[in-house]
Amino acid sequence: MTYQAFEIHEESRASRWLITCDHASNAVPGCVNGGDLGLPSAEMSRHIAYDLGAAGVSLALADLLGAPAILSRFSRLVIDPNRGQDDPTLIMKLYDGTIVPANRHITPEEEMRRLNTYWRPYHDAYEALAARRDDTVIVAIHSFSPKLQGRHPRPWQIGILHAGDTGFGPALIERLGREPDLCVGDNEPYAGHLPGDAIDQHALRKGRPNVLIELRHDVIETDDQQHAWARRLAPILGEVLAETGL
Repeated sequence: MTYQAFEIHEESRASRWLITCDHASNAVPGCVNGGDLGLPSAEMSRHIAYDLGAAGVSLALADLLGAPAILSRFSRLVIDPNRGQDDPTLIMKLYDGTIVPANRHITPEEEMRRLNTYWRPYHDAYEALAARRDDTVIVAIHSFSPKLQGRHPRPWQIGILHAGDTGFGPALIERLGREPDLCVGDNEPYAGHLPGDAIDQHALRKGRPNVLIELRHDVIETDDQQHAWARRLAPILGEVLAETGL
């Protein structure tokens, strides 16, 4: 039986919004090194394997906006769906100080198999959802670690990545900046996008309004926190979309 590389939540919804979660899961399919990348469970529970809390936020936000959502069903350490297929970090051998044993000596044949089995089906389904309407607005949900090894703590509860977008991201930053309890990152904790990444493929190249939202792990650890952030973001997203006229 073919492994399903993605989950589509409420595909029949006709909303302009499309919620995406590239790093929803830390699952390792059984046909990838017997379902084990050679890392202990503590490592597979870290941000190196998936975006903690992002799936819960994505599903709750999709429900509040009446939108479909697409979520990956494989760990970013198997192959990263938020990297271009020619990106050297597509399959990570070392991430935040952790060596990934099953990737350390990966063959070109195995890399191509993972590309065809997981990466391409995810992106094919993603594009099919985005292309259903001419006015699709993509909201990509990610999360980030409060602190990388050897680095300073990250102060932002939420970051908005918007390099090259159509104006939605900067407008959202301005709106979130009016929230008195938030420290909002402007292209933080990462600067913009990478060529060939998911937003580049499905939004920037197609001229679709978009925003990539990064939430810090510790503010979306629990189901209650994930739903609370979705409830907070849903009306703000609608407000900003109306204000920008996109």
